Amino acid sequence: MKGSLMVVAMSILSAVAVRAQDTPVRPGNGVSIPVVVKEVKPTYTPEAQAAKIEGSVIVEAVVTTDGTVGDVRIVQSLDAKYGLDDQALKAAKQWIFKPGMKDGQPVAVQISIELTFHLRTTK
Repeated sequence: MKGSLMVVAMSILSAVAVRAQDTPVRPGNGVSIPVVVKEVKPTYTPEAQAAKIEGSVIVEAVVTTDGTVGDVRIVQSLDAKYGLDDQALKAAKQWIFKPGMKDGQPVAVQISIELTFHLRTTK
């Protein structure tokens, strides 16, 4: 019975160690900043265009060890009413990065992304 308890304890410790490696870190202290490989620009909703809303949405995102974007959340909203915040989230989730590194190994890194909405004027 003591042997089986030890196995259970070892598997719990292994699970905790895996989770700790997946915990996103901030750049600095030996952690490099992820590098953008593919940027997707957000699209205007027709309602936001008609309302002539311009500005930036800032999102906080986790760049995973494979360079894809994991969790994303709005830090600074521009427009929840006409859908620009949602468009910014949708675009940010499609970005691809060369992952951040620490000690030669890819790590999950938490970053901020500013997505700007600017109406073009035609002349």
